Amino acid sequence: MTDTSLLYGANVHANGIRQHYLRYGGKGTPLVLVPGITSPAITWGFVAERLAEKHDVYVLDVRGRGLSATGPDLDYDLDSYAADVRGLIDTLGLKDVTLLGHSMGARIAIRAGRINDASLARLVLVDPPVSGPGRRAYPSRLEWYTESIHLARKGMTAEDMRRFCPTWTQEQLELRAEWLHTCDELATRISFERFHTEDIHQDLPHLKVPARLVVATRGGVIQAEDETEIKSLNPAIEIVHVPDAGHMIPWDNLPGFVEAVL
Repeated sequence: MTDTSLLYGANVHANGIRQHYLRYGGKGTPLVLVPGITSPAITWGFVAERLAEKHDVYVLDVRGRGLSATGPDLDYDLDSYAADVRGLIDTLGLKDVTLLGHSMGARIAIRAGRINDASLARLVLVDPPVSGPGRRAYPSRLEWYTESIHLARKGMTAEDMRRFCPTWTQEQLELRAEWLHTCDELATRISFERFHTEDIHQDLPHLKVPARLVVATRGGVIQAEDETEIKSLNPAIEIVHVPDAGHMIPWDNLPGFVEAVL
């Protein structure tokens, strides 16, 4: 059996729903990792293994993804996602938390940090979409997500997934092909639409805990003018760049990502 720092997966009832998470390492201060729009917790396992060298890592299945609660009766807006994260932290009794979010997860972390930063030691905001009302669109297309979800629901192989993620390793493709069907299409559609209707920039001046923005050098999501605006809204935010990486930074440059985070 391959050595792993994975301790267990578990469910908690927090913010009124079932939330599933995976825990890695168990030593050091807690780090809560919030993945992006179609990334179940398990697909971040290879990243969590590295982060667990320094932190007690909790990787969340965001509502509508993985093994957490899903369905058309749930809300899929930033406030609800942020309340889920707050509920998880409070229910588990975590203190001195590093809250790390990637893409949509970074937008969630920003909103969570603004609404209630109790128990938060710092924020790590990895390549958040900076789209919003009156702003340029997020560069990815909704159909990229929905078409792959449709195929995953029918049953797809790693080779089927390769045309969506051509640079990924065989293991990464296999894992995504196995788990993507757990990403609810309605939740994905609503979340994608809200990339363009919800504004995270209004939250940035209100962040009081230390925050680091991690930018992909060839992701196209955050551009130089965005960094300038973010710094103007909150000069305390630290900005670091990960070379040789697109938006899915750890998949392209895991050592660079870990160095930027830790």
